Amino acid sequence: MTSPPPSRITGVRPLWGVEGGWLTISGDGFTMEPLPDVMIGNVPARIVAGSGREMRVSVPAGLDGGSTPVRLQSVPGESALVQIGAPLATGLHVVDNPAFDRNGNLFVTFSGSRGQQSPVSIYVVRPDGSRAPFVTDLPNPTSLAFDRQGRLHVSSRFDGSVYRIDDDGSADVVATDLGVACGIAFDAGGNLFVGDRAGSILRVEDGKTSVVASVPPSIAAFHLAFGQDGSLFVTGPTLNTRDAIHRVSPTGAVDVFYDGFGRPQGMAFDAAGRLYVVDAIAGTGGLYRFGADGSGPELLISAGGLVGLAFGPFGTLAVASSDTVYRLDAGIGGLLPFTRP
Repeated sequence: MTSPPPSRITGVRPLWGVEGGWLTISGDGFTMEPLPDVMIGNVPARIVAGSGREMRVSVPAGLDGGSTPVRLQSVPGESALVQIGAPLATGLHVVDNPAFDRNGNLFVTFSGSRGQQSPVSIYVVRPDGSRAPFVTDLPNPTSLAFDRQGRLHVSSRFDGSVYRIDDDGSADVVATDLGVACGIAFDAGGNLFVGDRAGSILRVEDGKTSVVASVPPSIAAFHLAFGQDGSLFVTGPTLNTRDAIHRVSPTGAVDVFYDGFGRPQGMAFDAAGRLYVVDAIAGTGGLYRFGADGSGPELLISAGGLVGLAFGPFGTLAVASSDTVYRLDAGIGGLLPFTRP
């Protein structure tokens, strides 16, 4: 009688993960009765689905983060490595991208429900992981962005304004009457662009506001990101079963860049011109990457409920759910406003 071949792992995808997300393990000789013991680091992982050649497992809590082995308890030495994002800040209310400054400090919001006045509006998370209140008494902080001078800006969907935040955390109004102001971004020339949830993309230049494009209105919030060619990319959940990433040219022409996501939200570009976007559909969402030529998308993290991401100045990537920000040492530089030529 021939003995069954020993179990072995031949690969894991995707190669990045966060707590509560999923990894798919490929291999040979997996036995589902009884279920094998899968370990991620030193923590058992729950098997969601499986067969003799593939298993889908949930990433457990309690991992330290960084390069982490995935292995079968019964097969010593058979393992693959994945990059796990460690929780950096919890107890938040994030609705768009967090934002890194040029020193690697990360700024995150407690946005709150409409009209809610939270004691702290924006926190700063230092590179060592310590967190401190930074901005208080700003209603419904929604989206964050730095300008070319490295000054933090934040939109408020409550009062339709954008504020510039000084080093001491005080806020000065730079633009008002912006509708339901949500996503914000700066172009290479330093001009501020704001997404009004009603469907307008606004440009603020020399204190004057103009409409540069119209896109379908959102039931939640717009998210904005500029590419290297000056095109503005826009996402915003609607009542449709699928939502698109829209692209606005420097002349204001609008087209659909990609329409295969269910609920695309926060976006960012890396220094190589590749677009990253999170899709927040439960069960199938995650972090995706498009090539600089528009190819893709490639799944980088499989996880539901993600809302934003941000590249730090030293190769750090922050990925945010609505209440937690995870840090991955991705070794990828971002296309940051204060590093643009």
